[in-house]
Amino acid sequence: MPDPVAWIVVEPGWEVVSSDGEKVGSIDEVLGDPNADIFDGLAVAPGLLKNPKYVPSERVGEIVEGRVALELSQAEFGALDDYEPKIPG
Repeated sequence: MPDPVAWIVVEPGWEVVSSDGEKVGSIDEVLGDPNADIFDGLAVAPGLLKNPKYVPSERVGEIVEGRVALELSQAEFGALDDYEPKIPG
């Protein structure tokens, strides 16, 4: 099994799985400030025509190369709010 990696190496397209082992989507965007090492969360795209969901950092579990596990069931993930990017200004 791959070794865990830090949040700053997560890239768009990585697989995201729920706590019950189901694929729930892929990384759309990593949210945070790598310079200050502040991890806010993830925008996870559940499918091509669906809006990304916002997953707060405290609900992110193990991160290994190419895959992020959430501390949320598939149903809990589905109930998350859509991710809405903050517009500067």
